[in-house]
Amino acid sequence: MIPRIFIVDDEAPARARLSTLLSDIIADCPHYLVGEAGHAQAALEGIAATAPDVVLLDVQMPGMSGLQLAEQLVSKADAAKAEAPLIIFVTAYDDYALNAFEVQAFDYLVKPVRAARLAQAIARASRLRKPSQPLGAPAEEGVTALPRQHFAVQERGRMSLVPMGEVLYLKAELKYVTLRTKNKEYLIEDSLVSIEEELAAYFVRVHRNALVARNAIIGVERGIYVAEGEGDADKPQEVWQVILRDIDHRLPISRRQWAVIKALVR
Repeated sequence: MIPRIFIVDDEAPARARLSTLLSDIIADCPHYLVGEAGHAQAALEGIAATAPDVVLLDVQMPGMSGLQLAEQLVSKADAAKAEAPLIIFVTAYDDYALNAFEVQAFDYLVKPVRAARLAQAIARASRLRKPSQPLGAPAEEGVTALPRQHFAVQERGRMSLVPMGEVLYLKAELKYVTLRTKNKEYLIEDSLVSIEEELAAYFVRVHRNALVARNAIIGVERGIYVAEGEGDADKPQEVWQVILRDIDHRLPISRRQWAVIKALVR
């Protein structure tokens, strides 16, 4: 199983250091870095949203300490009859080790952390977790298959997960599909057809080469569109375009999909 990892440390340089170490070991220790937080409340929200397998957690933080946060995570999981994330404490002090294992810590690393030691801890954690059910695989009898909550992306040799709630649209271009968020674009290997089949409740087709997040649509407007790569490539066309939250970019709406999008806007 490839573990999902969440970093919690109140010091930005420490979070950056862990992120760099994780990037350095990804070839030998595959993982997804799903998020990070600088204080306990943000961590609770981020962990609830991303459901990591492993939390790399500092001990001394302002407000709620790492020990208290770990205790809350275990209590919440017990109340929900769910599996708590494995806690790996990463701290500059070695005198909290006993307290850490009292809150069911999986491992305890002392800063400065060596890459080999971090890889060892994550590899052990991944062996303890049950493999996740592959996407698209039939659910076991009596078990409801949950839809995916993230898209896996890879850049600069590092794999990470983009939360589905951040995706504004997906657009097919040549051999790739571009995933667009508010701040960034990524290339993914999924096809539009497979995404539409799997996630029709979340994304709607606006054109033959584009899917848009239903909750990202805030309106439509008339605009000029140049149909690149099509029969009238050099001929501007006046078409309806979808307006999306957070970005100025517009996507054309095909005649076939106009009635569907118009109904959503209304």
